[in-house]
Amino acid sequence: MSFEQQLLKVQTQDGFIAALDQSGGSTPKALLAYGVKESEYSGEDEMYVKVHEMRTRIITSPAFNGDRILGAILFENTMDREIEGRGTADYLWNVKRIVPFLKVDKGLADEADGVQMMKPMKGLATLLKRAKKKGVFGTKMRSVIKTANAAGVKAVVDQQFEVGNEILAAGLIPIIEPEVDIHSETKAKAEKMLRDAIMENLEKLPEDAHVMLKLTLPEKDNFYKMCIEHPRVIRVVALSGGYSREESNARLSRNKKMIASFSRALSEGLSAKQSDAKFNAMLNDTIQSIFEASRT
Repeated sequence: MSFEQQLLKVQTQDGFIAALDQSGGSTPKALLAYGVKESEYSGEDEMYVKVHEMRTRIITSPAFNGDRILGAILFENTMDREIEGRGTADYLWNVKRIVPFLKVDKGLADEADGVQMMKPMKGLATLLKRAKKKGVFGTKMRSVIKTANAAGVKAVVDQQFEVGNEILAAGLIPIIEPEVDIHSETKAKAEKMLRDAIMENLEKLPEDAHVMLKLTLPEKDNFYKMCIEHPRVIRVVALSGGYSREESNARLSRNKKMIASFSRALSEGLSAKQSDAKFNAMLNDTIQSIFEASRT
C-alpha cells in the first residue's frame, strides 16, 4: 500500500525533493561547507560517520517533514545506516512521511563527445533488490552534458533510459538526470538537443511505465513544459547545479510546475557549529523558500 501512497504524494502534493546524496569525492566538500574540516576525521569510515551525523541532523530537524518535502534522495551508505534505531528509508517514510529515493550511479566516466556518461553499474540488480526491501520508492542517476554535441547528448539520454528500464523492471521509479553544465557556452542549444532526445525516449516507454526527470534549470523559462505534461512523466524536478539558492529559487519560480531537487542550495549556510535553535530556524527558512519557488 505504501508504494501507492508514495506515488500519489509525489504526483499530486506541493513540495520538493531534498537531495542528500553527495557521495565519494563530493563528501569532503559537503562536510567542509558544513564546517567539518578534513582534520576532524581520518579515513573513509570516519568521514561517512560525520556525513551521516550531518544528514541525521537535517532529517530529524522539526523543519524537515512531509508537509513541504515530498522526497529525499539518499546514497547507498546512508540507506544502510539507521536514524533513531530505524533504517533511514523506513524513518523517512514512517516517521516523517517523506518518500525515500536512492542514488544508484557509480559516478561519471571521462568526458567524450562533450558529455560524461555514467560509469558501468556493477551489481545494480542486487542493489535495487536491497533498496526495494528497505522501502525505497525510486532511484536517481546522473550524467553530465558539457557541450551541444548531438551524438554525446543522444548517448547520455539513451543510456539513462536503458538503465531506467532496468529500474522500472525492479519495481522502482527512476529519476533520470542528464544534467546540463550551467557553465556550458552552448547551454541553450544543448537543452534543445536534450529535450528532443528525452521526448523521443519517452515515446518508447510502455504505457504503464512512469519516470521522473531531473533537469538543470533551463535558459528559456518553461522550456520543459512538454516533458512535464507527458503522460509517462510523474514529475520534473530541477537541480541547482551550482547556482546559489537565491538564483536557483528565482529561476525555478519562473518555470511552472517544475519543482526543486536541490542539494547544495538546500544545505547552504548550515553549520555543525550552529546551535540546534539556529540550525533548525535556518533550515526552516531555506525549506520554506524552496517550497514557495516549487509551488508556481
